[in-house]
Amino acid sequence: MTENKTSGLSKKTKFIIALAGVLVIALGITAFNYYLRYFGPSVTDNEEYLYIRTGSTFDDVYQTIREKEMVKDTSVFLWAALNMDYPKAVKPGKYKLNPGMSNRRFINMLKAGNQEPVQLKFKNHRLKENFAGYISTLIEADSTSIINLLDSSAFVSKYGFTPDNVYAMFIPNSYEMYWNTSAEKFFKRMHEEYEKFWTSARLEKAKAIGMEPTQVSILAAIVDAEALHDDEMPTIAGLYMNRYKRGIKLQADPTVIFANKDFTIRRVLNRHLTKDSPYNTYVYAGLPPGPIMMPSINAIDAVLNHKKHNFIYMCAKEDFSGYHNFAVTVSEHQANARRFQQALNQRNIRR
Repeated sequence: MTENKTSGLSKKTKFIIALAGVLVIALGITAFNYYLRYFGPSVTDNEEYLYIRTGSTFDDVYQTIREKEMVKDTSVFLWAALNMDYPKAVKPGKYKLNPGMSNRRFINMLKAGNQEPVQLKFKNHRLKENFAGYISTLIEADSTSIINLLDSSAFVSKYGFTPDNVYAMFIPNSYEMYWNTSAEKFFKRMHEEYEKFWTSARLEKAKAIGMEPTQVSILAAIVDAEALHDDEMPTIAGLYMNRYKRGIKLQADPTVIFANKDFTIRRVLNRHLTKDSPYNTYVYAGLPPGPIMMPSINAIDAVLNHKKHNFIYMCAKEDFSGYHNFAVTVSEHQANARRFQQALNQRNIRR
């Protein structure tokens, strides 16, 4: 009787142990699947970044991820995203994809909007179209929206500029901003940087030479276009200041090239000088209506700190070093010009 009871208890115990084992295995499998779905490697190396445009829905994001195969299993990503309530928290931006990133980490990054900043650098752009096109490759705003604002008198007047001189607002440098920056926000940020650049010290120097900051930038653009070497900028700036203050036409070749809209010109000829344009300083006295290019910081500071001298004329040196011969008198300048013209002829540079 006692032996039968012991035998019965033993079978029951074995069953419980077996059942517990099955449950442990099932829980283990479940836990492993949960781990894989949330914590296991998911992101592929097919794309370096995920771009989410402003106004995008979760369906838009999911379609991009699926089409570009950004994760190993899109159905698992979808399950994880739904369970983590990501569809309610889509944020635009440029997101760095690290291969092997888990769904949990990937989705948390997207939900938090932890995007990678864009390093935006620009300098010496001549035309608005080129500048707008370049900027549109770095931020979400397209070139058309940027051009439309550059050409909008109503918009740029809010910042104290005109469509002609608005280029003076953009100080060539390196800036950090987010990819999902609109054209309006880009302008606002650039104006903030402009105001930071024009410190009280720079404003005082501009006042001392009788110029507004925009006028300084307009002249600096000419200096920048003329100077191949930064160490010559203060001398060139001094020359143009002499002409400007004396009411002499600036007669700057780079303005003629800009007026003709032919940037292949290497030798300015008489036919170029007659172009009727407010940017042609051989035809019109004073400063052009706006910068002929985006002036560098060095050029702006060269105008503010220009060298005091009596030079009125300059001509490129005949050794093609990029430096110039400066002159006070017409006869000196003509002699310099002849030497340079002879050097051009010897090299068969006709235009």
